[in-house]
Amino acid sequence: MPDLIAPHGSDTINPLFVADPAQNAALATEAETLPSVVMSSAGAANAVMLAGGYFNPLKGFMDRADALSVAENMTTAGGLFWPTPVLNLVAEARGIAPGSRIALKDPNVAGEPVLGVMEVTAIETFSDDDMALLTQQVYGTMDAEHPGVAAFNAQGRVCLSGPVQVLNFSYFKTEFPGTFRTAVEIRDAIARNGWSKVVAFQTRNPMHRAHEELCHLAMDRLGADGLVIHMLLGKLKPGDIPADVRDAAIRKMVELYFPPDSAMVTGYGFDMLYAGPREALLHAVFRQNMGATHLIVGRDHAGVGDYYGAFDAQTIFNDIPEDALKIKIFEADHTAYSKKLHKVVMMREAPDHTKEDFVILSGTRVREMLGRGEAPPKEFSRPEVAQILMDYYQGLDG
Repeated sequence: MPDLIAPHGSDTINPLFVADPAQNAALATEAETLPSVVMSSAGAANAVMLAGGYFNPLKGFMDRADALSVAENMTTAGGLFWPTPVLNLVAEARGIAPGSRIALKDPNVAGEPVLGVMEVTAIETFSDDDMALLTQQVYGTMDAEHPGVAAFNAQGRVCLSGPVQVLNFSYFKTEFPGTFRTAVEIRDAIARNGWSKVVAFQTRNPMHRAHEELCHLAMDRLGADGLVIHMLLGKLKPGDIPADVRDAAIRKMVELYFPPDSAMVTGYGFDMLYAGPREALLHAVFRQNMGATHLIVGRDHAGVGDYYGAFDAQTIFNDIPEDALKIKIFEADHTAYSKKLHKVVMMREAPDHTKEDFVILSGTRVREMLGRGEAPPKEFSRPEVAQILMDYYQGLDG
């Protein structure tokens, strides 16, 4: 069996989920007696990522010093490379003191059940300057219209830091039982498959022909023996396609257009930051933790609107220390179907083409077509995938 890539920052992966049933039950019982806070959706997503080993080697939520250091230097105060703060921000913390054990309540599940138990080592309030620095450095903008900026600044300013023990995976295991996987589970599956070179593909959207061919292209050029399609299952911005619809569309594509046992369709529980370059680095960190050796980073990876340059999410990898990460990136250009070559290509590799030589459709145009029950051209979208999306969009109008 091949050796897997080491997790980030440690020799072995340390998920913070309490897997022992007796210990889990005892903590759940203790949680009923503890002071509690209802987390933000982003804080709960951070807990789920910590639970699954994705945020290895972190032991819990960052304090102010770590958060500001990560924002400014992309390292914790102790020197660990980390691109985005992992915080538990709340509006207030009445009745809680440093040294307290508290129950963390899940805002995304009916009844706000306990998600985890946290030992509070510090309670700090971020100033206006702190929030401005964190926002500008992580998101590259202070614009309140940016969905990540808006979500971050709406959480509250009281920072609860300290180690956490997580009791469950929020709604992800129940709503997406066939897709949600922890970093530990994906790492184990990669080992069972005997894959040694593994490509990860990040998506928050359905995959059309260009995405599909990009995965094939990366695997071929890297000599990879496995692909992990890893979709975000958490909160998105309005208008994005729900995870269950994406899941069905991607599974159909893999079933019909990838060789058997060459691709795994999985998902992770996190709220999208839309932080562009910084989020691309975070994607690399947790893909290394799940066992991928390469991550496809395309145009405007993890971006939104016009906040980031087309290739900023690739060039930021040149700005970090060479030994910061073991995972490598596969730099992808915009891909499109070439009418001249009768196949999908990376546009930069077709310098003799004009725009008219490609089949290019905007997201808005595709949504309009699907909503009318009209399939996009077969060069753009596989018909079987388009049918699933058409059913969804037409259901919105029903």
